[in-house]
Amino acid sequence: MNYFGQKVRKLRKKKGLLLRQFAAHLEVDTALISKIETGDRKANEIQVKKIAEILEVNNRELLKLWLSDKIYDTIEEAPIVAEDAVKYVLKNFKKK
Repeated sequence: MNYFGQKVRKLRKKKGLLLRQFAAHLEVDTALISKIETGDRKANEIQVKKIAEILEVNNRELLKLWLSDKIYDTIEEAPIVAEDAVKYVLKNFKKK
């Protein structure tokens, strides 16, 4: 999935930032931002927080999408038990 990248692209465009401008703010190259937006590359948590800061959005929302993508990519490898695995984690996570 690429919920995170799609949201970043939408927010970047809404803010009127070109890829090169956005990349400069993040101190990365334009190709990396393009790959993050298309889902070909994953941002790290520090980058997610910096992206939220630059785009002036709540970092919790972007972190949620970023983590959702990571979870989806992981469970996609075992679709037969994916739903059960997620339910198991949620059940045990709520106990903590």
